[in-house]
Amino acid sequence: MSILTGLRVAQLGNGLAAAVCGRLFADAGAEVGAAEARAATPLEQYLNHGKGEADIATADVIIAEGGPAALRARGHDAETLRRANPTAAIVLISPYGQTGSQADDPATDLTLLCASGIARLLTGQVDDLSEPPIRPVGHQSAFLGGLAGACAGMHAVQAAEPAVVDVSIQEALATIAITELTRAGVSGKKWPRGRVADGNGATVCILPASDGFTAISPREDKQWASWLVAMGSPAWGEERRFRTKADRVANWDALHALMSDWSRQHPKQWIADTAQKARVPSFPLRDLHEQLDTPQSRHRGYFRPMEIAGKPVQAPGAPYGLTLFPGVPVAPPKSTLPLAGIRVLDFSWIIAGPTVTRTLAAMGADVIKIEAPGKGDPGRGSELHTVLGQGKRAIVLDLKNPDAVAVARDLAAQADIVIENYATGVMDRLGLGAEALRTVNPRLIYVSASGMGRTGPESHAVAYGTLLQCFAGFAGLNRHPDVPPRVGLAWLDPMCGLLIAFITAAALWQRGHGGAVARIDFSMIEAMLWTMVEPLLAAQSGAPPQPRGNQSDTCAPHGVYRCAGDDQWIGIAVRDADELAVLRGIVPGLGDKHDASAPGVDAALADWCASRDAAATAMLLNRSGIPAAPVTGSFDLVESPHLRARGFWDPLDGGLVPGLPWRASFGRAAGVAPALGEHTEIVLREVLGLSPERIASLRDHGALG
Repeated sequence: MSILTGLRVAQLGNGLAAAVCGRLFADAGAEVGAAEARAATPLEQYLNHGKGEADIATADVIIAEGGPAALRARGHDAETLRRANPTAAIVLISPYGQTGSQADDPATDLTLLCASGIARLLTGQVDDLSEPPIRPVGHQSAFLGGLAGACAGMHAVQAAEPAVVDVSIQEALATIAITELTRAGVSGKKWPRGRVADGNGATVCILPASDGFTAISPREDKQWASWLVAMGSPAWGEERRFRTKADRVANWDALHALMSDWSRQHPKQWIADTAQKARVPSFPLRDLHEQLDTPQSRHRGYFRPMEIAGKPVQAPGAPYGLTLFPGVPVAPPKSTLPLAGIRVLDFSWIIAGPTVTRTLAAMGADVIKIEAPGKGDPGRGSELHTVLGQGKRAIVLDLKNPDAVAVARDLAAQADIVIENYATGVMDRLGLGAEALRTVNPRLIYVSASGMGRTGPESHAVAYGTLLQCFAGFAGLNRHPDVPPRVGLAWLDPMCGLLIAFITAAALWQRGHGGAVARIDFSMIEAMLWTMVEPLLAAQSGAPPQPRGNQSDTCAPHGVYRCAGDDQWIGIAVRDADELAVLRGIVPGLGDKHDASAPGVDAALADWCASRDAAATAMLLNRSGIPAAPVTGSFDLVESPHLRARGFWDPLDGGLVPGLPWRASFGRAAGVAPALGEHTEIVLREVLGLSPERIASLRDHGALG
């Protein structure tokens, strides 16, 4: 039995984001039918593999993609679909949402990545501001939009009343940069694209190896000490200029050069293995063909055989292990918000896990965030907690104390979901692992998230999301051909947050309908590879993917062009001959260029953009039907009239914090992020019924910090 057995989904139209959304439902076991789906490319064949015929009338979830005018023209707007099926959850995915001044603007993968701010942030800070901003490999706008649609749709189908969800791909992409976005909204601070000091290199960096590159992250002082030993205790490691993290930041260029002198003498895998033995997070930058047959992927059965373009290939599977324990269905409480009445114990920290529980809290769940005494979640040290802590209740438990562990077990007995992303083995050693908690609550859905998954020969590897981006091949491909790889934006963690929220909501649906109780073992590296299916398939065709910058096989001209002003750019994508003809009527010098991909066309367009305002030029081209977008920064998104009109930003203490990347007819819960331990006593009283005397005793004995 699959987790969504019995759920019926209708996928309408030929949009890639809708196909991604349908793929997620299908891989979780739903019966997905597709109407008008294309199979012209290997990616489309993969996304639509195994889907049947769409039946709108009997569907539980209907997915359609397009702006409001396009949906109305096809009869896929919410009103028409509601008449065809009065009970289904309707998920509408579009570039800029169904409302707002940009709702019908044309868009492509490139222009959405520019409009969302991701193109400016993707590869991290640059040394040369003449380097154009860049889009990531593999149609990531479709994957993020489809993922947001699946997450929202999985919650919508559990709402008390038939729901309509409006998903904006721009917003889904923008929320990937959740730290930068929140910083801009709360403090008005801008993130500089030009490198300042180490550009976060003292936290995570890429080193050259004898056969490629290796990513390393000795971010804690004890990790730095271990890393020096792993490098053979070089004499320069004792120099005062490298003694503290602040010193290493201030002297980063010299430090990186010294480490590089050492690393160039060794193979990339050897460096990573040596670091991991010292418990220092490190992974080699792999080419995609190196991912196709590894001991870890074989153990977890991640890749699945499939026929694409008439050839057998290994295609990514679902990025989670799943065990279902039989049980009796228990109807969830019905309320306006889909998860009202659901209690979640949140043992997660930093980005990925808190993103999950922030979504569950917004959907109405009572999320109890459990933190250690002292500083709590490291996310509290930045703007992260301001947004990811919204709507949660916070308690402090010192899980090194047996009394605190007993309290956590008692809370689990009263919960519906546990989510944790500690290192593999930690929860089991505490007596809070899935098997241990199943004995106190057989109805408990248990979700673990880790870098490599909880099983397999690499399950104990020390991993961070940014390192896994390098390991997967994502960072190595997201660059211009003549530029060395950089770690870049923390892309993977927030993306995984949406994926985990989707499968967690699916587990609730299964528990309420089929009765089975899920144990979910989520792997971040598998999630990263799942979004890279297009280059993964290409890696099996005999032509390994190479960095291509902003080049395109389907659009010309297609690029990011410098505009007037300080580091101002515009993304432009011309999709066909008709759009090229329109562009020729706008841009002087294009009229005599018959080949759209000829260097002269691109040069003429670059010359035209150079003296123009990026935003005004994008508006001109969009009104002419040509996809274009200024390369926005996070502060530009704060000021965006379109996003403000859509209610994307929530007011908070004189600033703004980003909302979810969808608007839903059932709304969402809101609330400020709690102070550390703010709700400890009230949770222990309300949920466990503890007396004031018992709570005081726990505090006296150190269980509550």
